[in-house]
Amino acid sequence: LSNTVKILNLPTCSFHLSSICNKHNFQGPKLFLSHNKKIFPPQKPDEERRPAYVCHMKENIKYSPKKMWYIAAFVRGMSVDEAVKQLSFLHMKGAEIAKQIILEAQRLAVEEHNVEFKSNLWVAESFSTKGVVIKGLRRHAKYRRGIIHYRYCHYFVRLEEGPPPKHYYLPHPKSGEELLEDWLKNMHMRKVSNSL
Repeated sequence: LSNTVKILNLPTCSFHLSSICNKHNFQGPKLFLSHNKKIFPPQKPDEERRPAYVCHMKENIKYSPKKMWYIAAFVRGMSVDEAVKQLSFLHMKGAEIAKQIILEAQRLAVEEHNVEFKSNLWVAESFSTKGVVIKGLRRHAKYRRGIIHYRYCHYFVRLEEGPPPKHYYLPHPKSGEELLEDWLKNMHMRKVSNSL
C-alpha cells in the first residue's frame, strides 16, 4: 500500500505538457521594433529634412508565409490610404490582417512618433517571414498516418512620412525615347563580318 501511495504522489512538474514545451517556440522576432527607438544626430540647417518613420509588426499569424508574401509585395510603395483601399478589395485572410497592421502603424505614427498628417505616409517596407511550424498527424486508412504542418508567419511593415516615390523598384522603366536611343546605339556598335 505504501508503494501505491508513493506512485500516486508524483510531482506534477515531471509531466511534459505541450503548452510548456512550446512556450519558447512562439516568441517571434523582436529586433525590428528596435528601429523605432533609434535616435539620430541633429541635422544641419542646409541638410534635407529626414522623414519620420514607424516600424510595426505582428508575429505568429496563423497563415501561410508564401501566401502572405504576395500581399506584402502588393502594397510596397503605395500610400497608406491607397494600400488600405486596395486591401479592402482583396478577398483573402492575409489582406485583412495586413490592413489592420498598416492601420495600427498609422495610428502609432500619429500618436507616438509626431507625424502631423496621418495621410502623409507611404509603405516603405512590407515583408513577411516564416514563423513556427507545428507538426501534426492526420489519420489515413489501414492504420497509416500523414504528417500535417500548421504554419505561422510574421508580418513586418515600415511607414515613412512623405509622398510615395513614382517608381518603387529600381531601375525605373524606360520611356520610348530612351529605348529608341539604346536601340540606335546597339545598331551603330554592331559589327558586320566580311564587310568593307
